[in-house]
Amino acid sequence: MNLHDAEPQTVARKVGEVVLRLDGVSLAFGGVKALTDVSFDVREHEVRAIIGPNGAGKSSLLNVINGVYQPQAGTITYRGETRTAMEPHHAARSGIARTFQSLALFKGMSVLDNILAGRTLMMKSNVFLQALRIGPALKEEVAHRKQVEDIIDFLEIQHVRKTPVGRLPYGLQKRVDLGRALAMEPKVLLLDEPMAGMNVEEKQDMCRFILDVNDEFGTTIVLIEHDMGVVMDLSDRVVVLDYGRKIADGTPDEVRSSQAVIDAYLGVKH
Repeated sequence: MNLHDAEPQTVARKVGEVVLRLDGVSLAFGGVKALTDVSFDVREHEVRAIIGPNGAGKSSLLNVINGVYQPQAGTITYRGETRTAMEPHHAARSGIARTFQSLALFKGMSVLDNILAGRTLMMKSNVFLQALRIGPALKEEVAHRKQVEDIIDFLEIQHVRKTPVGRLPYGLQKRVDLGRALAMEPKVLLLDEPMAGMNVEEKQDMCRFILDVNDEFGTTIVLIEHDMGVVMDLSDRVVVLDYGRKIADGTPDEVRSSQAVIDAYLGVKH
């Protein structure tokens, strides 16, 4: 799929300073090495893609960034603070949000309530006051719901805002998943195959939303995706993994012409 066939993208993004850096990160599960000495950085406001064959360690890398996995070696530097591992609660509170390959939505809850769940860390009232919806808790809930309604409008899902998520088609569920992550007001948004299982039209919509999140909100995006048309159109820079090792890192054109990447992942035309 080529995004330019649907809607030309001519605006160059203004990429800033390094906001996230991994140095020599290694991760193993028993005797199985998922990542070996991986180093790369992410710059503010860019779209940074991670690609590679199945089992290359891409999702493991995102899990290290947001603290789901604790690496055995290496360091993570986020906004000038260096640590050997990121804790999930610290990642969330410091502005790192995440979507997953497998949807983890509350299928019996409405679209609005699913996205509202992304505001949980920002709620100051205790659970008791929230349940009663009185005093400051009610005022706070109204403010959070306003933010959620804005996200619903942005993602163009007003017509299903009260619909239980489990009744929605897969493409819309993925959009709700993105909305819940956006509800956290992330500085860095980690997207793990956000277009997996989508048809061409759904991919075009999701690509448009990702670009709008990056352009309008200034959100830095780290993206795992297998569709090379999407990767080459969306990304400022691409890092390539193979068997847990970094084999290339550069612009889409540089990566596409790398012989190591061609041999390991892209293949050649016969």
